[in-house]
Amino acid sequence: MKIHARTLAGALLVGALVGWAAPASAHPFGPPSTARIGADGSQVTISWLPAEDDWVALGQSLGAFEDPSTGTVSTELTGEQKLERSTALRDYLLEKITVAQAGRPCQSRLEELRALLVDGARFVFDCRSPVTEVEVTVAALTDLNTAYRTVLIADTPATPERILFTEAAGTQRLSFSGTAAAGTSWQTTGVAVGAAVLLAGSGAFTMLRTRRRTGTTSTTGRRP
Repeated sequence: MKIHARTLAGALLVGALVGWAAPASAHPFGPPSTARIGADGSQVTISWLPAEDDWVALGQSLGAFEDPSTGTVSTELTGEQKLERSTALRDYLLEKITVAQAGRPCQSRLEELRALLVDGARFVFDCRSPVTEVEVTVAALTDLNTAYRTVLIADTPATPERILFTEAAGTQRLSFSGTAAAGTSWQTTGVAVGAAVLLAGSGAFTMLRTRRRTGTTSTTGRRP
């Protein structure tokens, strides 16, 4: 994984320095970006991970990199680090990836952008009530090219489990059938039941051994 991350970071740096001619016209027709969503109580989390060349396209459109034609490109930071420090990128992501509950936007925050090429952009959304149904918007990149798509995968039980976001379908509804908190309760209950079964089994085994010993003693006592 470390080697892979370095390779991507190097590719991003080279792309940022040489200008990477029209990167937004290449990847939109390849595999879609991926995102993962989870819910816990009234909180929703999303991790969005596009391909490295899509990060470059996004950074260029937002002015996160210097213009190579000016001859003032700084090499003190990698292209990835320039993206991670870009205020314009943070504002863009918070605008394009959102969650709403009953028509009301959930309060959003974007975690610190670190290891962007490996971990992606990580969002936390605080909703007003425990999450059962939300409207999710994933509209990043589609303003650069309408062919961009993102596949959203649910990490906690949800319907549907996977959703394809496109320029025409940038906002879609997702219903959670059980949050992480509920899952924890289920696991705790399962452990308790398992422990009870184990103790019951242990008690039965002890009783059986006691009976066998008693039976053996009685039999021995009847020998002449």
